[in-house]
Amino acid sequence: MRRIGAVVRTAQGLAVLRADAVDDETAEAYRDEIGTVVLDDSLEEVGRIVDVFGPVSQPYLAVTPDDDVHLPSLVSSTLYAR
Repeated sequence: MRRIGAVVRTAQGLAVLRADAVDDETAEAYRDEIGTVVLDDSLEEVGRIVDVFGPVSQPYLAVTPDDDVHLPSLVSSTLYAR
């Protein structure tokens, strides 16, 4: 498990995360993470990554939430990838 970033807002039923800063060599890894399971601080599954966009050095990640997740409660939360 590793930290992927913090939720900065919600939009169109998605949680939008600002990914932790990465260097150019590891930025490529974010493209491989679409479909990755996302967890919260209590290790509960909150959804999956469905899109990566923005600057390469610190991209945004769009996460589609699971049905039982209250989306507004995720804002400002740190999320993790399994």
